[in-house]
Amino acid sequence: MAGKREENPAGSSNNLRGDVLRVLGVLKVATVEQIQQIAAPHMSYRHTDKEKPSERKQARTASHLGALSDLRKHGLAENGGKISGGDTLRNLTPMGLKAASYELGRPVGEMGNPARGAGRTGASHPMVVNEAVLALLRPKPDLSQLAGEPADVLAAAQTAVDAPAGLGTIASYATEVALPATGTWSNPGRGGAQADIVITAPEDGVPLLFVEIDNCYESAQVLAAKIDKYMRFCQRKVKDADGKERPMWRTRWWVPDGRHADEPHPPLLLVFNRVGPRNPNTVIAQLAELTQRHWQGTAYDGFHMYDGKLPIVATGMKQLQEHGPAGAIFRRFGRPHNQTLLEAIGNPRREAHDARQRTEYEAREREYKEQLRRVAQERKAEREARRPACANCGARYTDERWKAIEPAGWDAPRETHPHLCDDCKQRAITAERQAEHAEHGRQGHDQAVPEQKNGGTWISRFRS
Repeated sequence: MAGKREENPAGSSNNLRGDVLRVLGVLKVATVEQIQQIAAPHMSYRHTDKEKPSERKQARTASHLGALSDLRKHGLAENGGKISGGDTLRNLTPMGLKAASYELGRPVGEMGNPARGAGRTGASHPMVVNEAVLALLRPKPDLSQLAGEPADVLAAAQTAVDAPAGLGTIASYATEVALPATGTWSNPGRGGAQADIVITAPEDGVPLLFVEIDNCYESAQVLAAKIDKYMRFCQRKVKDADGKERPMWRTRWWVPDGRHADEPHPPLLLVFNRVGPRNPNTVIAQLAELTQRHWQGTAYDGFHMYDGKLPIVATGMKQLQEHGPAGAIFRRFGRPHNQTLLEAIGNPRREAHDARQRTEYEAREREYKEQLRRVAQERKAEREARRPACANCGARYTDERWKAIEPAGWDAPRETHPHLCDDCKQRAITAERQAEHAEHGRQGHDQAVPEQKNGGTWISRFRS
């Protein structure tokens, strides 16, 4: 035990240190409270009996603080400055990122760079990115970890559990991901984009989603230039490992193939955090007009096709934090109403169109099968009406017996009892054979008796 404490003086467990590595491996820089909210959301419902918020916060984060202390001792984590509220920022070292790659099951080359120096200016943008991750992830507390807590605390935790789920797990997220329009993944060239967040949660209906956070300081023109970079990246094709040319993003992420003649690019979610001077509603309207060529689909039979287009969706940070992905708070460029995230990045009108076609096709299939069934029944009834009956017992012929009495080729043997069923035929044949045998017996007897009579007469005459 002493040796273990010497190795990890703060006494943290492997699980706690793994939690910290996974969260910081994704977020790059975060406060200990953000780490706790993602890795152990149930802790947010503990220590409610303490009077001061600072005391409650300190108690909730103590375990992860210990894990960070032990990770610092091993050279895996470090402090990275403070945010405006005074909380210390934490980030991983290059060795820590490598350790996090094992925890996340992610190649080291996809981990990005350490966030050293991000806290010198308060890391305002990374903190908003982290809040967006929390709002999209919506971690659920483990109620089994809250046994013995007051009823009101349990009720609040139950409400969080019952609320609509978020997207994926922390391993479904990546931040500050380079999207190279030139160069390589590891050495991007000029003209590419950098996604604030990339989400891969196919189990929740989001195979791939790029997220861009805007603090309302940038103009619509600047944002339009960013979207141009996203489009250049999405259109870029490279040779894959099998030698075939594919979109570059498909060499890193898996997305199901689109429908025939309709292969849209991965969607882009714009999250506007209203802290800057610009009105996001005005910016969104201008941005939609400036980027129309990138997102506008082609009308087709009551819906739109988006082949080669970039679906762009916008929402607000406060709305996202309040309602999450399941809320109808997302406005896709070119659509008049808000939708849930899955509806906004999808194509509900086409889904409805396809569902109607499937329903109509299935109805036609059922009608056709029913028609075949009726025809088959009618033919069966007609055939049964023609089925011969035995002239002796009246039983209907079996299919085999009926086939046997049907006319055959010239060389086929003639059916001897076509008017009888199999059983009656066998009895008739047996009776005929018995009668024939009896007839042969009588004929033999009749031939033998005259010889005896003639012989007897000749002898009697001889004697006389």
